[in-house]
Amino acid sequence: MDRSSDADDTHCSMEVKADIDMMIKEEIEVHEEPVLSQEVKVSVKQEWECKQCDKSFPSDSLLIIHSGDKPYHCNQCDKAFSHSAQKSNRKVHQRIYSGDKPYPCSKFDKTFSLKDSLIVHQMTHNGDKPYQCKQCEKAFSRIDKLIIHQRTHTGEKPYECNECDKAFSQKRSLIKHQRTHTGMKPYQCHQCNKAFLEKSSLIRHQRTHTGEKPYQCNQCDKAFSQKSSLTKHQRIHTGEKPYQCNQCDKDFSEKSSLLKHERTHTGEKPYHCNQCDESFSRKGTLKQHQRTHTGEKSH
Repeated sequence: MDRSSDADDTHCSMEVKADIDMMIKEEIEVHEEPVLSQEVKVSVKQEWECKQCDKSFPSDSLLIIHSGDKPYHCNQCDKAFSHSAQKSNRKVHQRIYSGDKPYPCSKFDKTFSLKDSLIVHQMTHNGDKPYQCKQCEKAFSRIDKLIIHQRTHTGEKPYECNECDKAFSQKRSLIKHQRTHTGMKPYQCHQCNKAFLEKSSLIRHQRTHTGEKPYQCNQCDKAFSQKSSLTKHQRIHTGEKPYQCNQCDKDFSEKSSLLKHERTHTGEKPYHCNQCDESFSRKGTLKQHQRTHTGEKSH
C-alpha cells in the first residue's frame, strides 16, 4: 500500500476543509445593495456564488446572509427578516399579533412571548425595583415599564393610528386598536363560532363553556370567572369605595355606579326610546318605559 499517497490525500482534504472554513469565516459580508443569484460551481461540494462579486458559499443560507436579502416577511406588517437566526426572529416578532406566550412563570400565573421577558419578570420575585419615577413614588423592575409609566405624566402618545386620529402610549394598544378597523379577530373559540380581538377576551369567554372560576375570595366561598369580578366582590368585605363624586361627598364601590350617579348632577340622559322622544339616565329605566309601548308586564 502506498502510504505516501494516503498522506497526500489526507493533507489535500485537510486543506480543502481549511479553505471552506476560512471562506465561511471571512466571506460572510453584507453588500450595500443586495444582489442575489445561485450558480453551482463544481468543487469539493456544491457551492452558491454571488453575482455581484466572485465569492462562493457552501450553502444557500450563507449566500442569503451575505447578499442582505430578506425573504421572510411578516404577514401582518412590512417587517422582513433574513435567514437562519433572523427567521426565528420573525416567529418571535409575529407573537405581537398572535398573542402567543410560550414562556410561563413557574411561580405566578403569567406567561411571556420572549424568554428574556420571563427572566426579567423572575427578577421581580425578590421585589427589586431600581427604576423610580421622578414625578411620583412609583418604581419599576424594568426601564421600559418606567418609560411607559412616565407617559401618564407627559401625555405622550407616540403610536398613531394611520386610519383615524387616535394615538396610544403603548405599541400593543395600537395593535389592538387597529383590529377595530381591519375587523380581524384572530382568537377563535373551538367550542362555538365566536372570535375575539384579544386573547384575554377569548380566555374569559371559554370559561362560559368550562364553568371555570379561578378567582376565589379569601373571605368567603365565592369564586369568579374574571379577576375584575372578584375585585368588585371583595369591596363588600372591605367596605372600600374608591370612586368619589367630585360634585358631592358620595363615593361608590364601582365606577359604573359613580357614572350613573354623576348624571343626577349633569342631567345627562343617554338612553333614548326609539318609539317616542323620551330619554333616560339609566338603561334599566329605559327598559321599564319601553314596556309601556309593547304592553309587556314587568316581572
